[in-house]
Amino acid sequence: MKQKFIVSPSPHEKGHDSVRSIMYGVIFSLIPAFAASIYFFGLDALTVTLTAIFSCLVVEFVIQKFLIKGPLTIFDGSAIITGLLLAFNLPASIPLWMVIAGSIVAIGIGKMSFGGLGNNPFNPALVGRVFMLISFPVAMTTWPANRLTLTDGYTGATPLSIAKEAIKNGEPMNEIINKVGTSLNHFIGNMEGCIGEVSALFILLGGLYMLYRGIITWHIPVSIFLTVFIFSGTMHLIAPDRYLSPEFHLLTGGLFLGAIYMATDMVTSPMSSVGMIIFGVGIGLLTVVIRIWGAYPEGVSFAILIMNAFVPLINRYIKPKRFGEEVNHG
Repeated sequence: MKQKFIVSPSPHEKGHDSVRSIMYGVIFSLIPAFAASIYFFGLDALTVTLTAIFSCLVVEFVIQKFLIKGPLTIFDGSAIITGLLLAFNLPASIPLWMVIAGSIVAIGIGKMSFGGLGNNPFNPALVGRVFMLISFPVAMTTWPANRLTLTDGYTGATPLSIAKEAIKNGEPMNEIINKVGTSLNHFIGNMEGCIGEVSALFILLGGLYMLYRGIITWHIPVSIFLTVFIFSGTMHLIAPDRYLSPEFHLLTGGLFLGAIYMATDMVTSPMSSVGMIIFGVGIGLLTVVIRIWGAYPEGVSFAILIMNAFVPLINRYIKPKRFGEEVNHG
């Protein structure tokens, strides 16, 4: 028999969207947050973002052209997304050579070392970000003032880091709340932080667009948000003088950016709806645990990467119903 039949991995259902259209849909959804980042942090945000995107494209091109020697995929949009998300996880004051180093790690180690798009077990942008956080801790935790704060120079602290240090020093909770600002300020983006994480409002707009397009589903973001709200809210009810409110945990740091954009990465998240919810609950629990009891004030990046490692296990034991499977109705 000369004819060969090739069986590819699931899913086998043919959709209307290509990889390219999905990737550029994600890029389009990031435009509001990107525009907001330029407004909040000025041209430094633009420079860092363009550097990250260009570096990711160049690194992927060089690896594919001269090392792997396979088809070029730099135009499918995935490298652009990696650059955007890496930049969104950096302070606007970060030196550009560090951005380039982070891009090399994100694409070279986080993505291409596993075989490229579709094979990487960890989110490449987060791999680059964690590498930079460990390698350049001072630069990665020096925050330029957000223009909405109406202050000049460097504040050196995000609401999460301010709260963690104040709680450690035993300061009264009402003074801590006055220091970190209101929930409305946090929702709009009136706080210090990474380029693309400060405004939950503009990230949410992009997330709603992706839901409308069917690029993501609600399961991972909602399970993360609910878990963080319930867990941090429980701790707040038990000891309101030691633990901040659940809305503070929801609206500060990189929770919205991580939950909507990085945890929902199709390659590094579970396939089934139940698996996605388990994945999201795990991220939410780990985020709050790291924030409250860990050494770092923020825990989203670490939580997502840790749960990325469990995705193969989740997919193994939490599987969608097979097509044609007989169901026993009792």
